Amino acid sequence: QVQLVESGGGLVQPGGSLRLSCAASGSIFSINAMGWYRQAPGKQRELVAHITTAGSTDYADSVKGRFTISRDNAKNTVTLQINSLQPEDTAVYYCNALVLPTPIRTLEVWGQGTLVAVSS
Repeated sequence: QVQLVESGGGLVQPGGSLRLSCAASGSIFSINAMGWYRQAPGKQRELVAHITTAGSTDYADSVKGRFTISRDNAKNTVTLQINSLQPEDTAVYYCNALVLPTPIRTLEVWGQGTLVAVSS
């Protein structure tokens, strides 16, 4: 079994920063792509940032220049640095990973989510 555990959410004022972390644990042979999604109240879940094993990144247009995704392959972790937070960034943020528990099996795994609330 593979688990993703997020941390780092909270309440922050507009213009503030947060750092979200996600750690994978369990039976892991390797991890392919990792990413962060978010779901705001009444809206669909959307991709925020994505990073490949090699470190190539992609961002939603709404967060480019403010969010930075990074990963540590040795520790099976992915981090999202969030700067210049705006009220519209308020959402539950979910970590996602394509995990290979064995060389021939791939699982898509989700974290439990962490709330980011931006308000003055």
